[in-house]
Amino acid sequence: MMMQCLYKDLRLAAHPTLYIFVFLGALVIVPSYPYSLVFFFGCLSPFITMTYGRETNDIYYTALLPIEKRTIVTSKCFLFAVTQISQLLFSVPFAILHGIYLSQSNTVGLNPNISYYGFGLMRYAIFNFIFLTEFFKTAYKTGKAFIFGIIPVVICMIAVEILPHLPGTDWLNSTVSFHLLLQLPILACGILCYTISMIFTNIIAGRHFEKVDL
Repeated sequence: MMMQCLYKDLRLAAHPTLYIFVFLGALVIVPSYPYSLVFFFGCLSPFITMTYGRETNDIYYTALLPIEKRTIVTSKCFLFAVTQISQLLFSVPFAILHGIYLSQSNTVGLNPNISYYGFGLMRYAIFNFIFLTEFFKTAYKTGKAFIFGIIPVVICMIAVEILPHLPGTDWLNSTVSFHLLLQLPILACGILCYTISMIFTNIIAGRHFEKVDL
């Protein structure tokens, strides 16, 4: 039943920006650009989609179907995870081109390298957990949930953009093979944080939604 619910979300409930923003991963090829904004768009699209769903009574309609409320939450978690991971995967070829032709050219912040993706997954983990657990307390207040979720993400974005310019942290901004190997633990940590976050997001948001009287 969850797969049918996810199919419904992909076909009907998802706002077009959820898919459009996937292709904004290509922004990593733009010279001297704050590439952390790619992850900001990945946080903005779930907010737009949930607001769109609120206005079209998507949550209310889905809750009338013979499915558990937890299934609805799980479907939303999968929906956003699929689009966020797709955005990152789509950006990888452009990040490789950036490393070949624009290496070390970003004077604004972090280059799109391995550490960039690790930190990005951590930011997604933070936003998804706060946004979805807060939203499903009411299944209505998207603005409040977005503000609570985006504030720590923006703080992390600023910190990550500043970090490579501090003394002794040049390796975080490097695209040299040796430095990329040093960045692998950051990517592994990002993957672990994202996975654990989505699991707990699904559990906690599901508990919250079960208490909501629509």
